[in-house]
Amino acid sequence: MVSIRLVATDLDGTLLNSDRAVSSRTAAAMAAASEVGIVVVWATARAQHSVHTLAASCGFRGFAVAANGAVLLDLADGTPKVIDVQPLPTHIAHETMSRVRALVPGTVFAAVGPTRFVADPDYAALCEFTDHHRDPATMELSDSSVLDTEPIVKIVARHPDVTSENLFRTVAAAGMPQVTPTHSGAPYLEMAADGVTKASGLSRLCAQWGIDPSEVAACGDAINDLPMLLWAGLALCPANAAADTLAVADTILPSNDDHGVATYLESLVTLV
Repeated sequence: MVSIRLVATDLDGTLLNSDRAVSSRTAAAMAAASEVGIVVVWATARAQHSVHTLAASCGFRGFAVAANGAVLLDLADGTPKVIDVQPLPTHIAHETMSRVRALVPGTVFAAVGPTRFVADPDYAALCEFTDHHRDPATMELSDSSVLDTEPIVKIVARHPDVTSENLFRTVAAAGMPQVTPTHSGAPYLEMAADGVTKASGLSRLCAQWGIDPSEVAACGDAINDLPMLLWAGLALCPANAAADTLAVADTILPSNDDHGVATYLESLVTLV
């Protein structure tokens, strides 16, 4: 039987409870796993700033696969250091936005970088703080959704009348060359460079550390977790996960509100 050396976990809907917080039990389980040599990696659609806030809240000092695999962060010193970026070329981002607008008229966009977020004014008007952990009233705005000082790592899209899941499924069915569309359960569609997923981000980290996919357990609850769940040796889902992810799970854990990830980490620690 292959030993699990690394546990990769999604945040929202998986590691975090319904209050979007890391419980004290979960924080203790992550620390205990680290103490016995089990690597815990966060794998999330979130950006650097919100990863930092969460890490500070629970003392997490590991690595994070952020922006659905486009950005790798090292939090060893308590601040998120960007160690790798997989950019979405600007011309491809603009071509993709034009194709999606033609496919679903009325769609609006924002461009996401390793540290910046620039939204169409109409995109910001649809936002709440919890969508991107940014105040819509102070969002950086641009009609062209361009980042001029750092690369784009993904574009996000939403529509005033079409649900984000329906927008995702429409775009995915149509096919978008040179981008990877996905959906995290948030109220927007996300698109990164072709082939960039949580799985590709984890793969880059594991290659550096000499960890085989068979030695990785991955846990997630949404469509954007599917590549990671299929790549890892063991696919875990909390009981509250979407049907798409539950269908590929090797093991179903208690829900996020019932400390599912903590339960699994605790079981690993007892085996060491």
